Amino acid sequence: MSDGSRPAPEHPATAQAVGRSAVVVGGGLAGITAALALADAGVRVTLLEGRPRLGGLAFSFQRGDLTVDNGQHVYLRCCTAYRWFLDRIEGAALAPLQDRLDVPVVDVAKPEGRRLGRLRRDPLPVPLHLGRGLAGYPHLSLAERAAVGRAALALKALDLTDPALDDQDFGGWLTAHGQSARAVEALWDLVGVATLNAVAGDASLGLAAMVFKTGLLSDPGAADIGWAHVPLGELHDRLARKALDSAGVRTEVRTRVTSVSLNENGRWSVQVPGETLETDAVVLAVPQRETHDLLPPGALDAPERLLAIGTAPILNVHVVYDRTVLAAPFVAAVGSPLQWVFDRTAASGLRSGQYLAVSQSAAQDEIDLPVADLRARYLPELARLIPGARTAGVRDFFVTRERTATFAPAPGVGRLRPGARTKAPGLYLAGAWTATGWPATMESAVRSGVSAADAALSALGRPRPSRLFAFEEAA
Repeated sequence: MSDGSRPAPEHPATAQAVGRSAVVVGGGLAGITAALALADAGVRVTLLEGRPRLGGLAFSFQRGDLTVDNGQHVYLRCCTAYRWFLDRIEGAALAPLQDRLDVPVVDVAKPEGRRLGRLRRDPLPVPLHLGRGLAGYPHLSLAERAAVGRAALALKALDLTDPALDDQDFGGWLTAHGQSARAVEALWDLVGVATLNAVAGDASLGLAAMVFKTGLLSDPGAADIGWAHVPLGELHDRLARKALDSAGVRTEVRTRVTSVSLNENGRWSVQVPGETLETDAVVLAVPQRETHDLLPPGALDAPERLLAIGTAPILNVHVVYDRTVLAAPFVAAVGSPLQWVFDRTAASGLRSGQYLAVSQSAAQDEIDLPVADLRARYLPELARLIPGARTAGVRDFFVTRERTATFAPAPGVGRLRPGARTKAPGLYLAGAWTATGWPATMESAVRSGVSAADAALSALGRPRPSRLFAFEEAA
């Protein structure tokens, strides 16, 4: 990059874009989405990312011959924005959905030994689609199953637009609606911890209700699970970069923004080492603390609220066995420290044996434990959960730690999350932590990028590209 001040390069696709430019700061899903949406509307876009790759916190790296995802990421059929994103980068076939929700759940704490149950749906209207699965769920008593059904109906009746829900904790609401500790562990937290990154007692009722109403109580197929059958870097870096290039976006990695300021002429200056970019609009698609540090004075009424949005960690344990030990693509556990275990053998490129990834959300108590301690804790638990692991040899054991993986969905967080627009004309915010109505998921990140682009396009006088909002029709 050269010294001096110059505008971002012109979009090659259309002369109509001359004079309309945008800089997107951050190359995670939110930033990629915003950049694609703006470019699709004919805006000249420069995307700046400090890391050497795109994808944010959903990425891959090499470990010897293995291609390793930093963590296991899944999405649901109700994640219409992320599904649009996959279509936009031509990656949908690489991250397919289940034909029908089916989650094997093993209880390893039973005195009589491990017991397999399944959470699955039938092709019936809501809420009958879950009736048979709940009635046959062996990890709850008959009375607990009946109480779960009553609580689900009460949850379905909640008004997600009621701001009072944000101030209540989900755990207290469950207790008030007759849910036993066992029901919370074997059902509500089984789903909630993985999607919210918090146990029920630490989660906002508003966010939890959104997850369960949208995922389980909106449409029969809403909770069908999808996941990448290739490394995440194939989707969020290689294919995303290809889509950006095709759209005419200038993408710069290893480029950290040091300041953002509004000029007297009403345009923005974005400072990076050795260069100043001048542009009409800026989208900050970086974590909340970095956003706080880049915000110019007066952009938000109370910028300190961004620093009050807490973070929550996710720990991932990676184990390579010398043989196949798990026949299913994934399994969930109750009665164990283990949460969800995924087979990543084919996606990683492993040619013999089996590679399992253990995803541990809400891992505050374990995120900093030494690898040796985690090995001593989790290998015996995997042997309890998966009989084949008891006699298999362990070729490799390693961990990945995302200490600030998501924002903490604590009660009251809703009032801290800002929208896409700021008080500074031409400056917009994106990120899963912004006010999307969703918890910190890939879906929330993509939605935030769409919202920021929509706000910017309105101010720039550019039409909304029709294909950008196709996911709203599917929602």
